[in-house]
Amino acid sequence: MTSPFADPAFYRDRYPTYDALRTKSPVLRIPMDGKAGTAAVVTGYDAARQAFAAPLSKDTGAYFADRPSDRSLHPAVARTMLATDPPEHTRLRRLVTRAFTTTVVDGLRPYIRSLAGQLVSRWAPGTEIDLVEELAGPLPVTVICQLLGVPPADRPAIRAWSTDLFATGDHRRIDAASHALAGYMADLIAGKRTRPDRSLLSELIAVHDDDASRLSEDELLSLAVLLLVAGHETTTAAIGNAVLALLRHPAEMEHLRADPHRIRTAVDELLRYDSPVSIATWRWAPDELDLGGTHVPAGSPVFVCPGAANRDPARFPDPDRLDLRRADAAGHLAFGHGIHRCLGAPLAHAEIEIVLGVLLEQFPGLRLAAPADRLVWRQSRLVRALVALPVRL
Repeated sequence: MTSPFADPAFYRDRYPTYDALRTKSPVLRIPMDGKAGTAAVVTGYDAARQAFAAPLSKDTGAYFADRPSDRSLHPAVARTMLATDPPEHTRLRRLVTRAFTTTVVDGLRPYIRSLAGQLVSRWAPGTEIDLVEELAGPLPVTVICQLLGVPPADRPAIRAWSTDLFATGDHRRIDAASHALAGYMADLIAGKRTRPDRSLLSELIAVHDDDASRLSEDELLSLAVLLLVAGHETTTAAIGNAVLALLRHPAEMEHLRADPHRIRTAVDELLRYDSPVSIATWRWAPDELDLGGTHVPAGSPVFVCPGAANRDPARFPDPDRLDLRRADAAGHLAFGHGIHRCLGAPLAHAEIEIVLGVLLEQFPGLRLAAPADRLVWRQSRLVRALVALPVRL
């Protein structure tokens, strides 16, 4: 059996592949791409929750320590908080969790709403625009850059580098982007040391400078890079996916327009229906274990697929149907589960809600400006994201 992720059709529509894998087993061992050994691919909902909570390691340094590689990822990208296990992960996560609580995010809602309004105010009715380029991309990156204190002039470069980081298979492009982004953030940190402000990045610098045992210099840089990239990349994907889903289901869009108070709960169904994180970040099994009735040998990579789990008919009846009245949609795994659950989930959820609210209110005639089957999807296993979403206002 060859890797199911090698087929170009997977990037256009990955759900038939996920269904085929899940039909065989909720956890299936498949060959690694051109390498010895197998990886466990988790497509069932219950198995995915089990895997997220299992004693799997995210320590990529330990996994790849004795494996030769021609990669040259910058350490600040290769060794972020996402590639650590407790207690290091617990310590690092604790330093930033409070910046993304529901209370803090609620305080940001007026700013996000104002920003969304500014972005769409440039649009002329009757014209065609790329919603990814004009709204889904700039809004999340502007919000996270504002939180971290990234100057406005630098934000387009940040977005371009972060897009390159998710270019599956293009190692040279990924590695180059990792060095460019890490170099930029190192310079930004140096600048804020001499000219501190009220940004989250300045707060983290103060933590390091006060007590390096809480946050080393390398950890400071990697945490800054992670927050910058993770703080907008998947939200951009989620906004694009959500708008496309509504445009392809006009009755559901009209239901939401008629009752905008339901947007908050509708976002959960939209995240379930087309999860922005399709395959979760790297995990591997330090010891053998059983996942969903499948034996996973020690040392095996484990690919947990929230995009597949969220379409598991055993958990969500008629899973390929978008139903904004679905009662259990909040049980989706788009943000993961367990100790590595996305800490920015409240912010991402708020951004999606606000964008949809603005679009529904100001552009009642919004429609696709290209056939849905002609839309181009990014070549990324991790993120399910549109390259562009042409719409007519």
